[in-house]
Amino acid sequence: MTTSHPASSSDVVIVGAGPVGLLLAILLGKGGKSVTIVEKWPDIYDRPRAVTMDAEVARILATLGIDCDTDPAFENHKELYYWKNADLEDLQIVDWESLAPCGWHVTYWFNQPELEARLITMAKTIPSVTLLRGWTAIGLTQDDDGATLTIEDTATQSLVRSLRGQFVVGADGANSFVRDQLDLKVIDKGYFFDWLILDMVPHGDYRTSPAQWQLCDPKRPTTIVPGGPGRRRWEFMVLPSEDPVAIAQPESAWRLLEPWGLSPENATLERSAVYRFQARWAEHWVSGRCMIAGDAAHLMPPFAGEGMCAGLRDAVALAWRLSAILDHTLPVDLLKSYESERISHARHYIQFSQDLGEIICIVDPEEAAKRDARMMAELADRDHKPITGDLVKLGPGIWCAETPSAGELSPQGLVLHNGRTDRFDQAVGQGWFVLALNHPDGTVLSPAQAAMFSRLGGRVVSVGPEGSGCDVTTLDTTYADWATETGASYAILRPDFYVAATAPDTTALAGCLSRLFEALGLAALPD
Repeated sequence: MTTSHPASSSDVVIVGAGPVGLLLAILLGKGGKSVTIVEKWPDIYDRPRAVTMDAEVARILATLGIDCDTDPAFENHKELYYWKNADLEDLQIVDWESLAPCGWHVTYWFNQPELEARLITMAKTIPSVTLLRGWTAIGLTQDDDGATLTIEDTATQSLVRSLRGQFVVGADGANSFVRDQLDLKVIDKGYFFDWLILDMVPHGDYRTSPAQWQLCDPKRPTTIVPGGPGRRRWEFMVLPSEDPVAIAQPESAWRLLEPWGLSPENATLERSAVYRFQARWAEHWVSGRCMIAGDAAHLMPPFAGEGMCAGLRDAVALAWRLSAILDHTLPVDLLKSYESERISHARHYIQFSQDLGEIICIVDPEEAAKRDARMMAELADRDHKPITGDLVKLGPGIWCAETPSAGELSPQGLVLHNGRTDRFDQAVGQGWFVLALNHPDGTVLSPAQAAMFSRLGGRVVSVGPEGSGCDVTTLDTTYADWATETGASYAILRPDFYVAATAPDTTALAGCLSRLFEALGLAALPD
């Protein structure tokens, strides 16, 4: 017999309590929005999955009070990332030891179950956030004002509930129920490679040098990286002649680990699983009052370490939009820019990850020899200097494409503000900013534009060195260098840390603001 519960209502209903859904719930909840998260599993999946994240995610987590540079749950080895051939000669060197322009290190390592547990604890402290574990989504309908999600208890399928939300977000993974219910077409690049993932907990102080590297051996392409503090990860390509089920058995795993000095006597095999690396994305991410994010929207091979990172970017991009819509500050049409900006951005990383995989996953010796010769020659031509990652622009959306740095993640320097020395985000805050670069005069907006900007919660802040008279004192050259590079005196920053526009003077700044207000739909709303 099935028992129905009375319907309950929230501002936003989120399906999926992984990192993406939890982050979105926390960001919305901290802004006072009511959120219900539905998760079909009763407990956290306690096996490692994602182990790496980039500087942008560290910047995002810092807004929640998690400092990845000092928190013992994260580590950064401040080392370069090497690609080596079968003879252990360098093929590629990537800079993973420097600070990124946004003020955090390029790469961090962590254990996903620990991060999820912390996000759950955080979500539970927010009164307006409700987490329903052990409930499976079985129905979804929507109208002009919202959507209704029908759920049943996962264990017995004997209890049914209806959840009403002004919006429903599917952060429910690669086999997304929400995506399927919305009939969102998935574009598949036909990219498939099986890899064995081994997550290890060495019993002692196990170290490799380098700590993070890629073995491009056609006999067995292999990735060797940290898995978070106290953990290590090996990823072995499953060869075409091998049975994925057989190679994932513990005895096979231990045989592969023998050359690395690990055995059941000195390490614990935490997980042994074969994953099929894929490259795919949904053609549309928004349908009416419903939308998707994270793995529900995109899947990419792990070679760039950007899968979870892309999902957390989705959450931040959705959070500021949904908050503004729910506050009646911006219109619901704003969600179109979530789709246009994020699809393009995610597709870049999907293609980049696929390109890396095409290089790594070579098992033909002759083809591998040609690759090695080409890459070694390129490395020698630049005198073995490590490469750095490029800033990736958003797809078309809420930013002025013709201005330098627009659509990119904004740089962030160390500053002093109101007696606090910290990165800008922590010392000054997050949101909409007009940043005056070494221009202390705060009257840069007309009264009309100042009033419009204040409706966004926007602030005008000047940054400059000590003695400049600016609101915020810079303690490094980050902003001065940025001004020189872009030729900008002003920058408009968004709540997700992306640059909406830069301008050389107040006239250009006014023009950019006008275009942004129009793109946001702000001018069309009543006062």
